[in-house]
Amino acid sequence: MKMSARLFFLGYFVALCCQRSFGVIVESENLDVREVEFGETILSCRYKLEKDQDIRLEWKKVSTSGDVSFVYFKNALVGDLQTRADMITSSIRIRNLTRGDSGKYRCEVSAPRDNKNFHEIIITLTVLVAPSIPVCDIPSSAMSGSAVELKCRENEGNPASEYRWFKDGLPLDNPKSVNVTYKIDKTTGTLHFSTVTKQDSGEYYCEANNRIGKPQRCSAKKMQVEDLNWAGIISAVVIVGVLILLCGCGVCYAQRRGYFSGGKSSDSKEGSHMSASQKENDFKHTKSFVI
Repeated sequence: MKMSARLFFLGYFVALCCQRSFGVIVESENLDVREVEFGETILSCRYKLEKDQDIRLEWKKVSTSGDVSFVYFKNALVGDLQTRADMITSSIRIRNLTRGDSGKYRCEVSAPRDNKNFHEIIITLTVLVAPSIPVCDIPSSAMSGSAVELKCRENEGNPASEYRWFKDGLPLDNPKSVNVTYKIDKTTGTLHFSTVTKQDSGEYYCEANNRIGKPQRCSAKKMQVEDLNWAGIISAVVIVGVLILLCGCGVCYAQRRGYFSGGKSSDSKEGSHMSASQKENDFKHTKSFVI
């Protein structure tokens, strides 16, 4: 009997505590909504009340940059969603989704007569965007034995795209052989050759894919790998060396023949002759003056 009484009072106490803590409760069918751009989605928000009463329902959006703005306020949709959204009781249906709709949406319910008179939930909306045509940086030529990097990038896709490279229409998967001289980074879109050879010549293009919509690729561009012309380089060095040697010999020969000092000597003699004549005339003039 005593045990039954204790259980009764314990149950009563628990029920009393639950009743005191009960109040407005806000729920959602999906707190993480992911939908494709230009599609349609519903942000679900449902509430339960302790007592029948008029409530205040508000929707707010927290953008990816942290800014807070009203979506539903004073029983009306506001802002950009006025023309693209409808209220389904306390939930919001959004049509023609754009990437700018991505963010966190807060459904807030105030019930002043309930013990717990306020509750909110946060729903994350991610708008999935297909990739754009990637921009590819492919050199038109390269020297054999040098390191070469081909780049590919697109910035529109959400989630971020992964990249594949193709040569002459065939995919270049990450090499399994240790003898292959290239490496592909699927995240950054880089195709890196540690040392290119003439066999690496061909038409290259890149493909971006994030599994949203169709994969996109850049235009194919040919890369030609040329061997170094060692014979031509050696010949050019020899020719330049011979020209320098001939010029040096010519300068030495001219110096020995006095071609660089002849003009100066003649000018000196002429200057000395003029100086002597001028002195003689000055002497005659002085002598005449004395007489």
